Amino acid sequence: MTQSNASRRVTMQDIARETGYSINTVSHALRNKDDIARETRLRIQQVAREMGYMGNQIASSLRSGRTRTLAVILGNMSNPFYGIMTDTIQDAAAAKNYSLQIMCSREQADLEERLVETAVARQVDGILLFPTNQSLPTVQRLQSLGVPFVLMSRPLGEGIADSVTSDDAQGAYLATTHLIEHGCRRPGYLAHQRIVYSYDKRLEGFERACDEARIPAEDRFHYCSGEHPGTAEPNWHNSVTQCLLRWREAGVDGLFVFCDEEAWHVQSVLQQTPELRDWRPGIVSFDNIQGTQHFPADLCSVDCGRGIELLRARIHGDDRPPQNVICPVHLVCRGSCRAKGK
Repeated sequence: MTQSNASRRVTMQDIARETGYSINTVSHALRNKDDIARETRLRIQQVAREMGYMGNQIASSLRSGRTRTLAVILGNMSNPFYGIMTDTIQDAAAAKNYSLQIMCSREQADLEERLVETAVARQVDGILLFPTNQSLPTVQRLQSLGVPFVLMSRPLGEGIADSVTSDDAQGAYLATTHLIEHGCRRPGYLAHQRIVYSYDKRLEGFERACDEARIPAEDRFHYCSGEHPGTAEPNWHNSVTQCLLRWREAGVDGLFVFCDEEAWHVQSVLQQTPELRDWRPGIVSFDNIQGTQHFPADLCSVDCGRGIELLRARIHGDDRPPQNVICPVHLVCRGSCRAKGK
């Protein structure tokens, strides 16, 4: 086989000469088009690899009007939830021949707006946005630019924009019911801040489970500190510690915690605070991070679905009204739920 000249880029013309096929056939084979026989595609692709062929993404984008690139704007890179979500999005994107640009807003609306402008300037085909509590101006900007986008995890409101969320209310209902079924009669719902949509939906599910179990209003507890563990850890730690001390005195025997990251922090507070070490409330949370990563402290948690199909449809011209895709949830029990735990 003829060796390619290392001083220049291998072209489709080079591959056509090497294989004896037309440039059009080579082009279709390299794009894995079905109109080329599988054996022919594999042969051309093998020769292309051996010759060191690299596609010209810029030229392809100019021809098609698309870059095959998606921007993913996350809220907090230190939270394992976002890493798991990114892995899932990466797998789904790769299956559709898209690559990703990963950005992080740090839950700051002004930074989020700048990242959106950067993504649009780089001509991404679409954006998967994990919005902040103040993302409405960003959404309006994207709508004015005509850039396809989907809100992930937080929809911001009915009919505002496409969104893919977990069934937060049902997940919280499952988590709280799980605690109640394991003996909890004075449950508490704990969160670090009022995350748009999710906090209220999970409170709704918590209350529904309590209603069905006929737990009196005075025996239900919920607390939102307003702090974020990644940006104000001392305040978060102190506020949670004080809350747990009050709840222990009030006889709370089960905790539904907003997410796994916060639940592990709660478990740490229980272990490190002398006044709390002999208190063993049941604990259940949300996200099921432990389903993909190992952690030494087992945790019952709600698992939720993810997806990018809605964004792909928008990129390819789907013009239906805004869609809110709600992914089903299920609970994974690992034994942290027992209010009278061992």
